[in-house]
Amino acid sequence: MSRTILCSLALATGLLAGCAGPQIAGVQPIDGLISGQCHTGMARGAVGLAASDATVQRARIDSDSNEVQVVRGADKRTGGASTPVEATSGGPRLTIETGRNNAITGMHCG
Repeated sequence: MSRTILCSLALATGLLAGCAGPQIAGVQPIDGLISGQCHTGMARGAVGLAASDATVQRARIDSDSNEVQVVRGADKRTGGASTPVEATSGGPRLTIETGRNNAITGMHCG
């Protein structure tokens, strides 16, 4: 009887482990270091994407920033393929501007 229960538990554990979704890798800088001096040149590709937590953290890492601030409702600038956002640099913080639909419309350092 106990052998049957142990086999059932082992089978159930194996099935549940097989159903687990893929693990999402953590956000890591390509060179392994974050300098702490913001520069938006490598992060401008995020403009136009949804400002999800993953996208915001990836932009922070790509810009070498220690901090990130998301400013909601900044509809003054619209960046994209037709109107690219200028690259800026300086300071430890990346500021990301979002539009009405939570899409990233711009970014700058400081």
